[in-house]
Amino acid sequence: MAKTYRLGIAGMVHDHVWGEMKHWAKRPQVKVVAAADPNEPLRQRMTKEYGVKALYADWREMLAKEQLDLLQVTVENSAGADVVEAAAPKGIHIVTEKPMAATLAQADRMLKAAEKAGVELLVNWPLAWRPNVLKAHELVKSGAIGQVFLMRVRMAHRGPKEIGCSPYFWGWLYDAQKNGAGALMDYCCYGAMFCCYVLGAPNAVTGVAARLVKDYITVDDNALITMLYDKAFGIAEASWTQIPGYHDIEILGSEGTLVTDSGKLWLAKEDRKPRQEVSCPPLPAGETSAPEYLLKCLEAGKHVDGMCSARVGRDAQEILEAGLRSAQSGKLVTLPVKP
Repeated sequence: MAKTYRLGIAGMVHDHVWGEMKHWAKRPQVKVVAAADPNEPLRQRMTKEYGVKALYADWREMLAKEQLDLLQVTVENSAGADVVEAAAPKGIHIVTEKPMAATLAQADRMLKAAEKAGVELLVNWPLAWRPNVLKAHELVKSGAIGQVFLMRVRMAHRGPKEIGCSPYFWGWLYDAQKNGAGALMDYCCYGAMFCCYVLGAPNAVTGVAARLVKDYITVDDNALITMLYDKAFGIAEASWTQIPGYHDIEILGSEGTLVTDSGKLWLAKEDRKPRQEVSCPPLPAGETSAPEYLLKCLEAGKHVDGMCSARVGRDAQEILEAGLRSAQSGKLVTLPVKP
């Protein structure tokens, strides 16, 4: 008889929770049994939309009273480590949203707790579910564009409040302690992760971050992190003030250039000739979302791998930490980052 997994939801102040709930709802082997958040309207929404009856104001009480197999963690960045440290010893496998944490110390705590308990900890990066990004990575690894010497990942929109995020979400995104920074933490994290995934850990990092446009927030609304490798640069760009939004990647190699563009992938191999669109196959079976992929790993007895592994998430957090320290000090920061 197929196993039924009992899922709990720890926090609903991260708006990504509602997209992830749609993915969980498609998994017949999963039953959402409980949800926790201090905000009554969010608990009511969970009941109305998904029929969850066991509701808690505190995730700690939920973990104490419910028998769970899986946990969706959608709290503030700064709160994730506490949740993971409490859930992992209970044998609960965990999905948490990107970035892994608000600080490197918190990410290290999460990784240590999961490894000690022998549970899976999946860090959910939306880039992992984009066929053009996976194809670009495949082409880079096959040598299709030669030696990669520059990667640029730009993530930008008008800002969390302006694009319609809920006040529960932007309320803490604009809080440096709960988020970890501003746009730097929220959007440079993508470039930090993808450069780390493709090129490994950089030797050093520089960062700049500032509030350039928005007069109603206290955190940065634009940021840049540059990663320095032996023979490559990685650039993570973030903006909460750009019109229109942009969420794409450029990878420059000695023999060609790859560019993602609104779901498509383009390859240029020759000067003064049009770039060619690359055919991108669908995502692999069982790997179209974080919930689906975690279940595939559990049922196959395999560990979470690739972009969403906790190790990649932790190493991306180290780049973010270095970038933030550089932005604050005006100095280059070498890796590994010192406590």
